[in-house]
Formats: sequence, structure tokens, C-alpha cells
Amino acid sequence: MMEIVNQKTLEKKRRVAWGITGSGDRLHETVEVMKDIKRRFSDIEISVYLSKAGEQVVRYYKLSEDLKNNFGPLRVEIDANTPFLAGQLQVGRFEFLLIAPATSNTVAKISMGIADSLLTNAAIMALKAFVPVYIMPSDYKEGVVVTKLPDGREMKLRIRAEDVEHVKKLARMDGVFILEIPEEIYDVFEKHFGLV
Repeated sequence: MMEIVNQKTLEKKRRVAWGITGSGDRLHETVEVMKDIKRRFSDIEISVYLSKAGEQVVRYYKLSEDLKNNFGPLRVEIDANTPFLAGQLQVGRFEFLLIAPATSNTVAKISMGIADSLLTNAAIMALKAFVPVYIMPSDYKEGVVVTKLPDGREMKLRIRAEDVEHVKKLARMDGVFILEIPEEIYDVFEKHFGLV
């Protein structure tokens, strides 16, 4: 007797790794975009990975429970290889790696090939395995930006030319795609998974 196999069981589960670093700039907006994407792409599993500083900032902005309620357990950096995100990216468990928002520190390290943290290691290992990496730097363009603090107050920040140079270097790297604003994340999901 021939066994009938459900087509769904043959298909690879569609997964995305989302890394959050220690930048509060546009963090709330990014979380809102990702929640909307999760609603639109309900068949895609989004796993959240926090750098050590990312965990602090997420707590500071009081977003921990919101993230857990919408995306499940938060995986927090213990060291550059724990949790084992780099290995999961290399074996194709995830369609792509999204780091949003990304601090100037994370951007500089990836642009220089320094893999000494969870998300920098994951990005570099993903690129070696031809897994696309999407990065939304907090320091995108030189000048002054205004960001919101957790209490709603505004704060001016200077974006330095040195930080922007690292973003430009990343943009020239094969397999790295730079996002300027959270809304561009929609395009990434549509590119990989089609329109909803």
C-alpha cells in the first residue's frame, strides 16, 4: 500500500531570525512593524535574539512582555555562540537574519569582520553560508536625529561620519542589505515570502 505524505510535512518550516541590539532609536516602531508582519505572515516563525545590551534596552523601553507575547521566548546572548544562532543560520534553519535596530558598535564590528558577540558572529557566519543579512543601523546618515526616550521625551543625537562610514562599508558587502527605516522590513518579507 502506498503511503500518502502530507505536502506540508515535506515543506521546510519558514523561519526568520530577528536580532535586537542595544539601540533604543526606532525600537518601538520596529517592534510594531514586526508585530504587524507576524499578523500578515502568520505561517512564518520569527525568533527573537537579544544581545546583552539589547536585553537591557528592551527592558528599559518596557517591551519585554510585548515581545514574548507576540514572538515567544526571547533568546538572550550568553556569549558569541550561545544561544547557537550562528550554527542554525549556517545549516539553513532560517531564511534570513534581520538585525533591527543595530547599534553603531554592531555595525562597525560586522563591517570589520569582528565576530565576538552573538549577533556579530551570527551575521558573519550567515554571510559565509550565503544566508542574507538585513541590517537597520541606528546611525544611518550623518547629521542630527531626534529619538524618543521611554518616557516620551525627545533626545537629539549626533550621527558621526565615522559611524556612517561603517554603514557604507556594510552596504558594499555581498549578502548584506541595509534598511533605513522600520517600514522597509515589509519589503524584505515580501521579497522572501511573497505578498499577503
